Amino acid sequence: MKLSQFKFDLPKELIAGHPPLNRDESRLMVVDRQKKTIEHRNFKDIIEYFDDGDVFAINNTKVFPARLNGEKEKTGAKIEVFLLRELNQDSRLWDVMVDPARKIRIGNKLYFGEDDALVAEVIDNTTSRGRTLRFLFDGPYEDFKKTIQELGETPLPKIHEREIEPEDEERYQTIYAKHEGAVAAPTAGLHFSRELMKRLEIKGIDFAELTLHTGLGNFRNIEVEDLTKHKVDSEQMTLLTDSVDKMNTAKEGKHKVIAVGTTSMKALETAVSITGKVKPFNGWTNKFIFPPYEFRFADAMVTNFHLPMSPMMMMISAFVGYDFLFDVYREAVKEKYKFFTYGDAMLVL
Repeated sequence: MKLSQFKFDLPKELIAGHPPLNRDESRLMVVDRQKKTIEHRNFKDIIEYFDDGDVFAINNTKVFPARLNGEKEKTGAKIEVFLLRELNQDSRLWDVMVDPARKIRIGNKLYFGEDDALVAEVIDNTTSRGRTLRFLFDGPYEDFKKTIQELGETPLPKIHEREIEPEDEERYQTIYAKHEGAVAAPTAGLHFSRELMKRLEIKGIDFAELTLHTGLGNFRNIEVEDLTKHKVDSEQMTLLTDSVDKMNTAKEGKHKVIAVGTTSMKALETAVSITGKVKPFNGWTNKFIFPPYEFRFADAMVTNFHLPMSPMMMMISAFVGYDFLFDVYREAVKEKYKFFTYGDAMLVL
């Protein structure tokens, strides 16, 4: 497949700028891959499609405030630093992206917060992801992380072109977020409210948690036409025995496993064995799924509507079917479904 095969015309006004008033009141398009049918529902209606014994695979990663605004030493030039990955806790080393990158050299110091509460030194500018910074912080690690929390902003994607608002801190996070490490929210999970999850549980539907720390690579432009040549950033992933047992038991009992989001689907496809069961996993994944691809574990998935030529759209295309996905997206545009982070949802059966 070629990158250009994933272009489509998305009117800018269909990119949701803000979350809906209530999490579970987004619109829900229900897509049946076999029957090639499309239904228009409300997200709360998802409960009608699943039964006792079915299992939702959910990504419990937690977004941390990864965007820091600072100044360059001497010139006072404004610098934005996006924290990507902690490399070494003891020496406070981080891989980061810097904007504007061209002005940053090895040895430059960057200052953040009032009275320069946080200072960093650039020690490498040759990494594939951007730069490596060492934060010059003498106190205990807990104090360092607290300072990052206080100075950092919610890393809402820049396509939204607006200031971060107080509601973003809560709404750019799933209600079941536990393990901090993501720089982007697993957006399909944003639609689940506590009330809806309780109703699903009462019906006998279970939740299997996994952790995949969503990276910025999901939102970076793909720059090669031949998708087989695209290199994906690795993301840290953990799938524990308890969740593995829940999902394998469901499959053995002819129940459904539903991947909530492309990150959960990526995790399941990383952890599935040649026997068709998932195994515990603790490590890194750089799986890039695009058509043609044979999915080996999940029976259904919940996802948002994605931007043109994005890795997430490519994965959904592989799951739904390339031609049918374009029918689905044309219908979504015609019916004015909202796309991207705070947009509406799609259930693929």
